[in-house]
Amino acid sequence: MSVPSPEFDRLIAGYRRFRSDDWSQQRARWAELAEGQQPKTMVIACSDSRVDPTRIFDVPPGALFVVRNIANLVPPFETTKGHHGVSAALEFAVTQLDVAEVIVLGHGACGGVSASLNHAFAGAAPGRGGFIADWVSLLDEARDRVVAEHGTGPEAVHALELECVRVSLANLRTFPFVPQREAEGTLRLRGAYFAIAEGVLHVLDEQKGTFAPA
Repeated sequence: MSVPSPEFDRLIAGYRRFRSDDWSQQRARWAELAEGQQPKTMVIACSDSRVDPTRIFDVPPGALFVVRNIANLVPPFETTKGHHGVSAALEFAVTQLDVAEVIVLGHGACGGVSASLNHAFAGAAPGRGGFIADWVSLLDEARDRVVAEHGTGPEAVHALELECVRVSLANLRTFPFVPQREAEGTLRLRGAYFAIAEGVLHVLDEQKGTFAPA
């Protein structure tokens, strides 16, 4: 016997609305997707519940290949044994699906960025924040630069959220198949930042090094 759960009941109710509305209205599209996917864009976004790329970009089913994790981070290329989830997803999107765009999507009020800035889980054991601490250590160098310039207040939080996008873009280019395709003109990397409170998307101009509203 299943345990009653208002949260899960709401999800099932949402699924039923999806079946009666979206799925029914787009039967032809879902039939296509049942045969395979051909997304042209990969989005690397944060797991934050407020930052859903499919809603922000208002796209139909099958348009985006999405990877979400704490603070929309990409680790640098490495070949050590282990379970490299982001690296595997990137490899699949770029070398198997031949996506033309990879977008790193940062956002405001990012808990992972705050954890990095404040060393919130430093020295914690796994299960008590240790996994989080290890993951956001990818931002350590950027954090040190930001703290030196801005301290640790709200201005620093925002600066590190933007820097986080730049870190992931730089790490993407450590994967040999990424700069190769950039040089060939078959792949473009882009950085973006979603300001939750304002609902505004900012896009990075890598040549200028600045973000501006889309």
